[in-house]
Amino acid sequence: MKRAALVFPGRGSYTATSLGSLPPEDPLVQRIEALREGYGLPSLLELDGAERFEPKVHLLPANASPLIFLASLLDLRATPHDVEPVVAIGNSMGWYTALTAVGALSLEDGYRLVQEMSLLQQEPLPSGGPGGQVIYPLTGADWRLDPDLVATVDAALAEGDGEVHSSIDLGGYAVLAGSEAGVARLMELLPPARVGDRLYPLRLALQGPYHTPLVTHVAEAAQERLADLPWESPEVALIDGRGARWSPWSTDAAALRDYTLGEQITTSFRFAASLRVALREWAPDLLMLPGPGNSLGGVCGRAVVAEGYRGIHSRADFETAQGRDAIILSLHR
Repeated sequence: MKRAALVFPGRGSYTATSLGSLPPEDPLVQRIEALREGYGLPSLLELDGAERFEPKVHLLPANASPLIFLASLLDLRATPHDVEPVVAIGNSMGWYTALTAVGALSLEDGYRLVQEMSLLQQEPLPSGGPGGQVIYPLTGADWRLDPDLVATVDAALAEGDGEVHSSIDLGGYAVLAGSEAGVARLMELLPPARVGDRLYPLRLALQGPYHTPLVTHVAEAAQERLADLPWESPEVALIDGRGARWSPWSTDAAALRDYTLGEQITTSFRFAASLRVALREWAPDLLMLPGPGNSLGGVCGRAVVAEGYRGIHSRADFETAQGRDAIILSLHR
C-alpha cells in the first residue's frame, strides 16, 4: 500500500480545459446543485457546460470556487485502490476542500463555507476597489531558488508602503497582493522575468488581496455568517497554511474553526511550508493531486527539489525520478 499526501488546488485551477468536467447525473453533482440553487446563483452544470470559457464569468469567485471544490471532490474518487491518503493540504481555497475531504466539515457545510467565502471576497475593500494579486517566479529554469529573484520580491514588499503584502508562498513562486494602488506599484517595481513562454510579473485575473490584512473585513463577516457551522476532528491529518498539524486524535474543533475564519484569511498562506511539513513528517510515497487541471504539478515539483526529497536536487533529477516511479500523481479526469 502506497502512502499519499493529498494536495488540493486553489482558485485559478478551473480553466477553459476544465469545461465539461461535471457529470450531470452524478449524485454528488446533484447534491451541490441543489445547495447552489438555494443561493439563487447560476447552475454549476450550466457554467461547466458552456460552449466557451468566459473569464469574467467562470473566474468570478462565486462561480470559480464552487466549481473547483466540486471538481476536486469528484477527482478524489479516482484514488487508486493501493493508495492510502495519510495527510491532506490545500492551496488557499483548497484548504476548504481539504477540510471537507477529510471530514472536518460535511459536504453541505464545506460547500457553504466555500460559497459564503467566495461571495464575501467579491465585495470591495473598505478603501475602495477590489485590489488584486500578482505572481512572480523565485526559481530559475532548473527549479532552484534564484537569490536575485528572492531579493527582488523582498525589495518590492519593503517599498509597498503598507499597500502590498505577501499573500501566498508557493516556494517556487511568490504571490503578492495589495490594494489597486499596491498592485500598480508591484507591476512597476518587479522587473520582467520569463519562465518558459510566460512573462512575469503577472496579475491574476479576478483575484483579490486574499491572505492579507486588507481583507480583515472578510474575516469579520465570515465569523458572523458562519458562526453556526459545525466542525469535527478530521479523519485524516491536515496541515494548514502555517505548517501547523491537525490530527484526528488531538484536534480542537473550535481552534480549527477560529484559524479557518480568522488567521487563515488575513495572514500569508504558506503553502510551501505545509508541503514541506508533509514531506518531512509523513514521508509520503507520492503527492496526489486532484484537479481541476494540474496547476500545482510544477509547484510541487519545485518543492520536492527545494527539499532535496529522495535525493532530488534539480529539475533533471525530478524528471528522472518521476519517469521511474511517479512522485506526483494527477487525479485530474
